[in-house]
Amino acid sequence: MNRGEMMHDTATVKIFLVKGSPTSIRTAEISNWTGKALAGPRSQIEEILKREEADKPGVYFLSGINPETGKERIYIGEAESIRERIRQHLSWDFWKSIVIFVSKDENLTKAHIKYLEGKLIAATKESGRVELENSQSSGSHLPESDTADMDIFLYRMEQLLPLLGQDFLKPIGKSSGHSSKNGQLYCDIKGLRAKGRLSENGLVVFKGSEAVLQERPSAKKYQYSAKLREKLREDGVLKKENDRLIFTRDYEFSSPSAAAAVVHGGSENGLIAWKDSKGRTLKEIEESEIQ
Repeated sequence: MNRGEMMHDTATVKIFLVKGSPTSIRTAEISNWTGKALAGPRSQIEEILKREEADKPGVYFLSGINPETGKERIYIGEAESIRERIRQHLSWDFWKSIVIFVSKDENLTKAHIKYLEGKLIAATKESGRVELENSQSSGSHLPESDTADMDIFLYRMEQLLPLLGQDFLKPIGKSSGHSSKNGQLYCDIKGLRAKGRLSENGLVVFKGSEAVLQERPSAKKYQYSAKLREKLREDGVLKKENDRLIFTRDYEFSSPSAAAAVVHGGSENGLIAWKDSKGRTLKEIEESEIQ
């Protein structure tokens, strides 16, 4: 099965709430897959590490907030005994939750988990959603058959991670064209144009899009857009270029209105501000698709 076929592969997922709470310790499995995930909060790390999954070889994710930047931060690691490795990370205070992936049939070797770690670090870098505590991995070279098996293992991990509260591997939408509601959208103001498309989490504005340099008077009353624009400039997402601001990379907003507010420099209804190539607003597109 190649990557394209896997992208449309259905899956039956079994999530077990060990303590009955969706935010406590939980396991996750996919039918006909040899892998298994174990997840939970740092406050229950001793109980997590006592479980048999923690004594197996595998890969793990430590996630939390970087106190210096306020951004989500991830550490990706591998170990032949996850339990022993995690104990070495207890001195780090940034992480608040952990996700572990192991094999139920114990067929993961050191080479396998190093390969997975390398691929995961590369994918996290590419997605650009979080800060990486560790940005380099030696990876591992595998025989062709093992590489194919581990790519499938990796894909199943990518399916489960969002269900366990981790979507950092999901790539920010690119500027590939699609039809109808998922097609390219435009937000225009004063001769400037931003381009983007709807995403599962909101709306992605594409690299090279333009935004006004000066903010509207309404930004003083509704300060969300002004604060967001300031943060995007500090993070290098927005850069001043002559009399406008330019998006230096694709950026995903939580809603069309948040994206439009940044482009327009003040509060804006994204369902009206964003239009398709035919001039139809998002509101009109949505109304036509539910009729």
